[in-house]
Amino acid sequence: EFDARQARNYLEHITSIGPRTTGSPENEVLTVRYLLEQIKLIEDQSNSVHEIAVDVQRPTGSFSIDFLGGFTSYYDNITNVVVKLEPRGGAQHAVLANCHFDSVANSPGASDDAVSCSVMLEVLRVLSTSSEAFHHAIIFLFNGAEENILQASHGFITQHPWASLIRAFINLEAAGVGGKELVFQTGPENPWLVQAYVSAAKHPFASVVAQEVFQSGIIPSDTDFRIYRDFGNIPGIDLAFIENGYIYHTKYDTADRIPIDSIQRAGDNILAVLKYLATSDMLASSSKYKHGNMVFFDVFGLFVIAYPSRVGSIINYMVVMLVVLYLGRKLLQPKHKTAHYMKDFFCGLGITLISWFTSLVTVLIIAVFISLIGQSLSWYNHFYVSVCLYGTAAVAKIIFIHTLAKRFYYVNTSDRYLGEIFFDVSLFVHCVSLVTLTYQGLCMAFISAVWIAFPLLTKFFLHKDFKYHGAGGKFLVFYLLGMFVPYLYALYLIWAVFEMFTPILGRSGTQIPPDAVLASILAGCIMILSSYFINFIYLAKSTKRTLVALTSVCGITFLLVCSGAFFPYSSDPASPKPKRVFLQHTTRTFHDLDGNVVKRDSGIWINGFDYTGMSHITPHIPEINETIRAHCEETAPLCGFPWYLPVHFLIKKNWYLPASEVSPRDRAHFRLISKEQTPWDSVRLTFEATGPSHMSFYVRTHKGSTLSRWSLGNGTPVTSKGGDYFVFYSHGLQASAWQFWIEVQVSEEQPEEMVTVALAAHHFFGEDKRSPQLDALKEKFPDWTFPSAWVCTYDLFVF
Repeated sequence: EFDARQARNYLEHITSIGPRTTGSPENEVLTVRYLLEQIKLIEDQSNSVHEIAVDVQRPTGSFSIDFLGGFTSYYDNITNVVVKLEPRGGAQHAVLANCHFDSVANSPGASDDAVSCSVMLEVLRVLSTSSEAFHHAIIFLFNGAEENILQASHGFITQHPWASLIRAFINLEAAGVGGKELVFQTGPENPWLVQAYVSAAKHPFASVVAQEVFQSGIIPSDTDFRIYRDFGNIPGIDLAFIENGYIYHTKYDTADRIPIDSIQRAGDNILAVLKYLATSDMLASSSKYKHGNMVFFDVFGLFVIAYPSRVGSIINYMVVMLVVLYLGRKLLQPKHKTAHYMKDFFCGLGITLISWFTSLVTVLIIAVFISLIGQSLSWYNHFYVSVCLYGTAAVAKIIFIHTLAKRFYYVNTSDRYLGEIFFDVSLFVHCVSLVTLTYQGLCMAFISAVWIAFPLLTKFFLHKDFKYHGAGGKFLVFYLLGMFVPYLYALYLIWAVFEMFTPILGRSGTQIPPDAVLASILAGCIMILSSYFINFIYLAKSTKRTLVALTSVCGITFLLVCSGAFFPYSSDPASPKPKRVFLQHTTRTFHDLDGNVVKRDSGIWINGFDYTGMSHITPHIPEINETIRAHCEETAPLCGFPWYLPVHFLIKKNWYLPASEVSPRDRAHFRLISKEQTPWDSVRLTFEATGPSHMSFYVRTHKGSTLSRWSLGNGTPVTSKGGDYFVFYSHGLQASAWQFWIEVQVSEEQPEEMVTVALAAHHFFGEDKRSPQLDALKEKFPDWTFPSAWVCTYDLFVF
């Protein structure tokens, strides 16, 4: 059996090492040494029916990816610890379990992703001591460079000799700390994998809705799943902890915050699924079972319902036919009745759509106003504020529009008749949604099917009560019971959505107003939840008290938010919700075409990762204010700033506080090795760079020039958002000089300035990461912030 106490022991040892940035001794030496020691102990205790092989891989490679607007990645001598558990005598096929032991700078990385590696170590121990012989091998990959935007998994799947054995994988990730681990991606295709999870997992938590939302790109994040899918052509399952994402990637991501129950739950699931796959007949010939996608969703964490999407389409269209038959029966009435019904139906549809539209517009107006006065994210630390502000406004507006319609349009019309009309309208709207989602091939269409099937069945069972007894108590009870399933499941999904999205809105950049996003999501939820209860507005004698109550709650909350009563952040040790800030003490040097220094400055470059900017910081640190807002260097790629990640399109508000020069010992060196004309009329520039473990290289071509080829990725340059080129570089503990070339195609009238390049070097660990001024500024930040600080240099050249 999986022992969560043993897994926690592993977790505490790994996190006690401290932040484990790729290239640091903590990551490349101490963590690797600990993993190898524990694997050796496991190997010594293993059952003789198994063989264990261990390999430390240090790959070098390069790839391009369209994540975060598009960029190219180059890695050198990074570290993977790979363990193969197989039957005595070997195996021809394998299933892969993947975690990463590196962390982002300045974070212990307990949930992301040390806990997953701890779970994998314990699963390896349990499986290796089992007397049961497996049909296939299980490969455990402890990868050491995932936070470097998925580099180590690429090095493994494209270069390791064991990679050719893998037929499926399970990737263990985190978007939060603890709680349930959600299956949020599967495939591509290979529905047998979902069935494997359904059959084996002891505590299932899975949703195709999460998969389609994640793969839409709405969430600015990605996992090793993409690498195995795109570069290995291997199907898999992606799991992640989603609760308490407020402390994800911060100093608060410590081992003590992960409940032992979460570890036990994850371990039970991973152990069971790996056992199932290691003995599955389908694994050996998985390509034969590659036929379409799966609709899958758990029912309140008790069990998972899963069926092929093609079956889902049949079910969906059958449900549509039921609606067509139900509404068609009403249209086949005598002409005088049909005309009256059709008129009222389409008027009701128009009123419903108007109520939803005005509800959305209302909450957006409030959200924009709140954002403009600088009170954005007031709900970040108090989620109930968003419900009291935007939720009540949305409900009140819907009720208000329908009350006006009842009073001024539907005069002397039977309340029971109106109730039936608006029931039919809601049914029709969900039917249109079902047809649209099914036609687009989205598996989440099952939600619309649920919202049609249960209310329609309820209507059939209560037809007489509905027709003759109006809003009688018996009718109301049975009506609510019939709606119980769709409403309860909707609330369950809505909880998961807000559990995941609310923390993300605190790190989604300075360009997206989070209040507008949250208000829109809340309004959408209200529209869905209110759909079958609109008819009660017409059955009710008066809505005055309800409207007054909702308006009062909204108005009071609005005034409190405007007055700044709800502070967005918290340093509460039990439940911190920090503001994230990057502090980069940098020295920038700009060279002209002749190599002369034309500009040199130094400062602490400040980036806040949410919409509020520095408004809450300025009262505590007066020198960080609007007078030091950073200005874009129009002639330099990516505005002349030392971006660590290609997120410049998300963060447009920066601050640059003047500071003294930095002089790291491991300073970056960049030089042009050669410049040559190619036979195909382009100019090849070959460069060499040396420096710390993390560097970023930027390119901008001038008018009349285009970047045609380079030695990076697959040879075809990939632009980032904005048209410049971004290359992310990292290396392990030791690496040779980085040499690469770019080819620039020029027009017949070759411009004097052909291309501008820049190199930023980031010092994430050791003494080089610190400076006296940086330390002093960091100390001034209030305790409800998480300032992640390091030293960097930036050098720009024109050729």
